Amino acid sequence: MEKLDLKLRSSQAKTIGTVVSIAGALTVTLYKGLPITTHVMRHNLFLSSQQSQWLLGGCILSTATFTASVLIVIQTWTIKDYPEELILISIATSFSLFLSFVVAFIAEKNPKAWILKPDMELVCILCTAIITVCTRGVVDAWACRKMGAVYVAMFSPLGIVFALVMGIIFLGDTLYLGSVIGCAVIAIGFYAVLWGQAQEENKTSQKDGAYGIIPSSETTLLLHTSKDTMIT
Repeated sequence: MEKLDLKLRSSQAKTIGTVVSIAGALTVTLYKGLPITTHVMRHNLFLSSQQSQWLLGGCILSTATFTASVLIVIQTWTIKDYPEELILISIATSFSLFLSFVVAFIAEKNPKAWILKPDMELVCILCTAIITVCTRGVVDAWACRKMGAVYVAMFSPLGIVFALVMGIIFLGDTLYLGSVIGCAVIAIGFYAVLWGQAQEENKTSQKDGAYGIIPSSETTLLLHTSKDTMIT
């Protein structure tokens, strides 16, 4: 969905920055290195009591990531033809709600699990619904319309950095040298992509100015001025 001309520095920066960000994300995930902070025993008891299925979990996460990438592309196509973020996210959320209900109804055999109580679980559900689903969905759709799919997708590696920081602060996870190196690499790649997009936007604005195209805000101001003059 991006116009790439490898002869231009902006296209080179976007291409290299994307590869660098992916490399940083893989570094955070696969390489640990020396521990920097001490490990705090907060949630080991809970994790040890659960039966882990890392292979199944990894496959499901890979499928979810691929589906999210396809969703960003389709959402960008849709939002450019139908620029109504709230309606688009409402329709998408309704379908997600229905599919989630069907999957949860099949997977959860205990009917008591559907009973909501005024505890931390209910707070987590409300925060997920308000912040993750509604707010993030509208912001993502708005960013897709303004900046494109690549700009939105580039924040996914940054999500790994935020998850790492939150895990260290709230869950007592150990900070490793590989995580620090990976986060630094992600930041460099992210900055390179943003720099490339900024260079392309500057060239586009300069071309528009050379052809005498007036920005939309100035056009609106001139229209209002002309109307006031006609009324006078």
